Amino acid sequence: MIKKNDVVSLSYSLKNSDGIELGKAGAEEAMNYLHGAGNIVRGLEEAIENLKVGDKKDVIVPPEKGYGDVDPKLLLKVDRSNFPKDMDIKLGMQFSSEMGGKDNVFTVEGVDGDQVNVNGNHPLAGQTLHFNIEITGIRDATEEELSHGHVHDGSHHH
Repeated sequence: MIKKNDVVSLSYSLKNSDGIELGKAGAEEAMNYLHGAGNIVRGLEEAIENLKVGDKKDVIVPPEKGYGDVDPKLLLKVDRSNFPKDMDIKLGMQFSSEMGGKDNVFTVEGVDGDQVNVNGNHPLAGQTLHFNIEITGIRDATEEELSHGHVHDGSHHH
């Protein structure tokens, strides 16, 4: 049964409330994470506690247990002059900026004359997430994984 400090492998499909697929991982490319380390959204982690290999479950995660509500303070209008002169600013372009003592990733949502509209919220903020999951593996975490707070399966870099 899944418990804190287990490495969990799961296959999943993720859809929004409109039924549009947002992501998936089949059994061949299962997602691995360290349970209890905050590596996945809280609502999903809480829902799969105590499941075992082979268990399947549909999980609905509200925004407050997912990527949070949309924070209006992260919807900004930035003067074009804050970007390099030769930069071709395009919709969907992302950049990182320090704000409030932490790095935020901002996405360009529009350009209106000399104003660039950017959004520092997670792309899934404000959305209810619909997961369909299957637990494909559970193992004890290594000491190194526990000390680093994530799984070492070749997908993380230091």
